[in-house]
This record gives sequence, C-alpha cells and structure tokens, in this order.
Amino acid sequence: MLEEKVLTFKDFGLSNEVLRAVASMGFEVPTPIQEKTIPVLLAGRDIIGQAQTGTGKTAAFGIPIVERIDKSLRGVQAIILAPTRELAVQAAEEMNKIGRPKGLHALPVYGGTSILRQINALKKGVHIVVGTPGRVLDHIERKTLDLKGVKVVVLDEADEMLDMGFVDDITRILKETPAQRQTMLFSATMPEGILRIAKRYMTSPEKIRIAGDTLTAPKIDQVFYEVREERKLDALSRLIDSNDEGRFLVFCHTKRDVDDVASNLKLRGYEADAMHGDFTQAQRESVLKKFRDSRVDVLVATDVAARGLDISDISHVVNYAIPQNPESYVHRVGRTGRAGRGGVAVTFVTPREERQLRLIKTVSKADIKRGKLPTGEEVLTARISNLKNRIQEFIDDKRFDKFLKVASEMTADIPPMEALAALLKFQLEGLSSGPAEEIPQADSGAAYGMARLFMTVGREQGIRAADIVDAISKKAGIPKDSVKGINIFDTFTFVDVPANAAEKVIEFMHQSIISGRKVAVSTARPRGSSGGSEKYGRKPFRAR
Repeated sequence: MLEEKVLTFKDFGLSNEVLRAVASMGFEVPTPIQEKTIPVLLAGRDIIGQAQTGTGKTAAFGIPIVERIDKSLRGVQAIILAPTRELAVQAAEEMNKIGRPKGLHALPVYGGTSILRQINALKKGVHIVVGTPGRVLDHIERKTLDLKGVKVVVLDEADEMLDMGFVDDITRILKETPAQRQTMLFSATMPEGILRIAKRYMTSPEKIRIAGDTLTAPKIDQVFYEVREERKLDALSRLIDSNDEGRFLVFCHTKRDVDDVASNLKLRGYEADAMHGDFTQAQRESVLKKFRDSRVDVLVATDVAARGLDISDISHVVNYAIPQNPESYVHRVGRTGRAGRGGVAVTFVTPREERQLRLIKTVSKADIKRGKLPTGEEVLTARISNLKNRIQEFIDDKRFDKFLKVASEMTADIPPMEALAALLKFQLEGLSSGPAEEIPQADSGAAYGMARLFMTVGREQGIRAADIVDAISKKAGIPKDSVKGINIFDTFTFVDVPANAAEKVIEFMHQSIISGRKVAVSTARPRGSSGGSEKYGRKPFRAR
C-alpha cells in the first residue's frame, strides 16, 4: 500500500526567501487552510475563505502577498483590514516575519495611538498596511495613505468587522483601490452582509471552507478534571508546576474571577497577569506584550478580552470555569494548537457541571478524556527532569567556570552531596503542596512590632511609594508615618505596617484599586517559602 505524500511548503513553488521565513517561524507542513488557499492565491484568483481564528490563515494569505509584492516599487501594494487593533498588530508582525528575507515592511495602523508616528512611517514608504477600517479611512481622508498602487486587498475576520459596524468604512476603502486587484475575504461565518460585499467587490471568487472541528483536532489533547470549586486554584497550581516550560491561558466567566485568580497566583509566586473588559487599551497591550515576551507565563482572561488573541505558542488553555456553550468551548480551545502546533486543553468540572460537559462533547464532537491531576511526587519528578536539563545548559555556558571556584570554596567545609541536596531543597521543596502555610509575621524580615505585607503592584504599573502610603492611610485609617519600609519591584511591592494593624490593612487593601489597578495584599513570606521574591523568598522554578 502506497503511503500518502505529505504536502510541504516547497510543493507550492515558493521563493527561497519565503521558504527561509516559513522555516524560521517553525512551520513544518501547511495547515488545511494554507494547503487549500495558497495555490489559488498564487494563481491570482479572488477567494472567500471560511475559517476560524487559529487555523493559520494569516500565513495563508500572507505568503502569496509577499510573493506578489515588488520590492523596487515605492508605495503601498497590499492593504489588510482587521476589526481590532490587536489583530492588526498581530497580522503585521506575522507579515513582517514572512517578508523580512525579501526586505518588505508591513505597518499596523489603528486608533488610540499617535497618528503622527503612523504618518511619518507612511512617508518613509511601506509595502503593506494592516489596519482597522476607521484609522485606514482617517489616513485616506488626510491624504497620508494612497491606495492607487494596491494589488491585493484582504478583509480579515470580516464577520466581526460587520458586527462592529464597519461595513460603510470598508465600502469606502474598497472604492479607493484599483478595480484590477486581487481580493481575499476571510470570515468564521458568512452572514448576508458579507456575501453582499463579496458579490459587489470580488471577481468569481473561489470558496474554501475549513470545518470548525479542524480547530480541535488532531494535535490538541483535550482533558477534563473533576475538581471542587474551592480546590480549583490548587489544581491549576499543580498543572503549572508539572509543566515548567508551559504557557497558560486561563479562562474565567467574570472580571472579578479573573482578578481573583490572577492575584492569588501572584501571591503563590507565579508570573501571572489578568486581562478583561475593564482594562484600557494601553493596559491590555502592556499585558499582552509581557505574555508574548515570556515575562508572564499565565494569562487569566475572560472570553471577551481574549477575542482575537493570536499568540502561537500557548501550550495550555485552561477552562477554569466550564464554558457556557459548546461554541465558546471551541473558541477557547482554538487559542492553543495554533497553526499546526500541538497543545493541551484542560477543563475543570465540578460535580454539578457534568451535564454541561456532556452537552459540549456532544455538540462539538470533541474527544475530551477524563484526566487525573499529577500527584506531588509526579510534579517533583517532572521538576527534577527539567532541572537536570537546565543544569546542563548552565554547565555549557561560557561563564560557568567562575562558579566552579565558588563551588570549590563552599565544598571545602560542606560535603558536596550535602551542598547539592541543600540547593535542591531550596529549589524544589514545597512544590504542589496546596496553599502555603501562614508564616509568623516576625519571620518576614520586618522590624520588631511591624508586619511586612506583599502587594501585587509595582514599577510596571507606574506605582510610587507615595501612592502606597496614601492608599493605606486613607483606606485603613492609620497614620502615614507608620507606613514604612516600602520596596517597589517590577511587578510587586513590600511594605511594613504596625503588626497590630496588619489584618486591618489587608482587609481594607486586598482587592482595592491603586493607580487604576486592582491589588491583592497578603502577609509577606520569608526566604525559602512558596511566595515572595528573590530577596524574601522565591518564585517557582520555570525552566527555559
């Protein structure tokens, strides 16, 4: 029996530059949407693609666009319209990755930020513009964007743009482009408004549909754990502990739940952050940048906040709260396993929610298997394995030799095995043991009669010592001069207050707002406990 040939990007007849770009982005074989659309688009045909976010459609239209653009020509040759600023930025980033070997540049344009910077960038010359309809139209009216040289127009997430009331803007933009152009339309659904646009502005488009179940198969492992509500945080902590290199997107139903889960994860020492509808665009972009840059390993969000989120290396999606409908489940699960990569989708189910789980499985046809949470021993084994790999990386580092001298000096008085065991105890003890025990206040490093508190806000939120003092004094009703020892770090702060007022401060300050950001407050923990900072404690080991 002959083996079925696996299609590769080389089979499309792409240029060497684009093949290098695709390889550097980690793509090995085309996803279904790429396999079906790239040959049609390379042939110059118009296309209507029905596909969900997460199927690899940006590269599906991006690769043909890059192959078609003439670098020697000055001016915009492709315009991509997206419904949100975030999607515009993400699409522009991917276009730049694909076009970099050819020396092509894509510029995102969107509202809510300085238009002057965008005007200056357009004056210098860009080949591709990716933007929201409103801001693109603004540039057209200002005469800072000329679309007369456009060869390709892409309407991405067209149904969302329709829902957001952009249909008139899209129509006006399309009228500014040449009649002889290639038009690509991508949409998860095909409402009547989309079909009207296609009929009016497209030439004999080829229709390509990728089934919704492509999102959840075959590279996404789907599992559910039966967990009581009060044990969900422990379960999530254990999952994170057992996947050192994982990046987690955690879904909750409400903004309050998002804040609570993110704050409690921070208090346990995890690099976590929150995102929901109350965040400003600047706050949202800041959080997403930290997540993309791996300064945050766990992002807790609502469905609305994660809409349009397109980060390719999310390893785990966790339904902390079970989705309210099967469509939401498919949408959430589609955040991992992006563009052909593998991923894990986890759902926490309380005993009362088994009926909802059955409904999700039936309607989505998802193969969601019952799982068993890793034991503390299994977490420790996984940590030790990752630690071994990390140790080897350190040994291979050029700067390793200077630490050999330190090790030699330390082991002159301490047997090497005992020194290693002590370091392992410091690194690994206390993992996945559930909530940390309360530590006596005097052990936290505060002066006699004082208590040290830990707050989940820091320099990155623009916090100042005066803000901390004012907030504590006003909310807890204690004198300003009794608030001392404020140490502000990047994402958290330590502050000393009178020991007899500590509980009152925690009661009034926990989940309060400081400088526009909700803050969690708890008793600080000493060196070697499961929370805190490098100075007063440690964060869980995260192998990289």
